Amino acid sequence: MTSVITGDIIKSRNAKSEDLWLSPLKEALAKVSKDATFYDIYRGDSFQLESSNIKDSFIIAIYIKAYLKSVKGLDVRMSIGIGTKDYEGDSVSESNGEAFIYSGETFETLKKDKQNLKLKTSNKELNKEINLYFRLALMAMDNWTTNSAEIVKLSLEYPNMTQTELAKLVNINQDAISKRQKRAHLDEILALNNLYREKIAQL
Repeated sequence: MTSVITGDIIKSRNAKSEDLWLSPLKEALAKVSKDATFYDIYRGDSFQLESSNIKDSFIIAIYIKAYLKSVKGLDVRMSIGIGTKDYEGDSVSESNGEAFIYSGETFETLKKDKQNLKLKTSNKELNKEINLYFRLALMAMDNWTTNSAEIVKLSLEYPNMTQTELAKLVNINQDAISKRQKRAHLDEILALNNLYREKIAQL
């Protein structure tokens, strides 16, 4: 079983330069996957990423969103598909199986459903439950400021750092870190990640 994230940059055509979102997208994907054969960027602003650790799929999506939203004007929509991998190609876009099909099918529904993150597995009840949680979490995540997104990104990159240590990285005080984490609802999103990991482990 594997997980596949399919995504694209929201309103990429409004950007003055393709490099504005392409560079951070490449950097984010390289951070979450050490092997470039497990992710592809295609059609300019779309991407696909495979993670064999299915429990990590939500935190990976959060990280990608935080990385991109830390750049002013950028955001991303993503679908997560979890299922079998029946064929392994030379790259993620050449591979196939349930996870790839679920991710692709769900991605096509995002615009219509006006939801920037959705999950599909073979378990319909689980999909319904998790996608409700996602919708609630997106009320916070879709509204992250660049400062909030940057702190979420750093908090995920350095999970063992204290607020004081994080503050030194971005040259602000500890109190500002605390406020930005609260505004981003980071504690609640990490709690949802723990629940997600428990639920996905049952598949």
